[in-house]
Amino acid sequence: MLEVAGLDVAYGRSQVLFGVSFEMAADGFTSIMGRNGVGKTTLLNAIMGILRPSSGRIVWEGRDLTHLGPAQRVRAGLAYVPQGHPTFPHLTVAENLNVVVEAAAQGDTGGLDDALDLFPALRPLLGRRAGFLSGGQAQQLAFARALAARPRLLVLDEPTEGIQPSIIIEIEEAVARLHTAGGLAILLVEQYVEFALRLARDYVVLEAGEVVAAGATANLEEAEARRLLAV
Repeated sequence: MLEVAGLDVAYGRSQVLFGVSFEMAADGFTSIMGRNGVGKTTLLNAIMGILRPSSGRIVWEGRDLTHLGPAQRVRAGLAYVPQGHPTFPHLTVAENLNVVVEAAAQGDTGGLDDALDLFPALRPLLGRRAGFLSGGQAQQLAFARALAARPRLLVLDEPTEGIQPSIIIEIEEAVARLHTAGGLAILLVEQYVEFALRLARDYVVLEAGEVVAAGATANLEEAEARRLLAV
């Protein structure tokens, strides 16, 4: 289980998160929702150890991660696909993937094979430099790179941003398969409300850095979601 308890996070003197708390089952799928600028990415960065909270704690599978760095959290089973589908542009697709295998999976290529099975369009592109990929191809690479480490919790920040509709459908199908067939826990930030409601089991709404609503997506109507998000 992922437990976020009383999390306060600031950039210098500007506090962004105020006592954020929520829980997520070890096989859960939770969408963090809210308008731009309310602290969603800050929350994900804190969970991944990129930002250090000023107070509160982050616990995964009974282990307190609050004071661990990003690499230690990856070894604890977390993986992150940040906003903007980042890659190492001067490395080939294969090199992008192998960096993760060598660093996080200790040479185990099983996760890499599984990731390429999930995104088969990457196989003919293995020799291409990542900087020459389309936005959709780069996002698939970002997913595959995260999955190569065989995570137990996948953290996704705006996976559909700037992606053509056909690739959005492929990503939605892949995410659904990872969760339902693979049992992977997923924490999602997504502005595309319909995408989030179709996939996530639970939701948490942030407003001005605080949790203002939470519950099961099955009980949340799209109109109510739009009201909460003012979209």
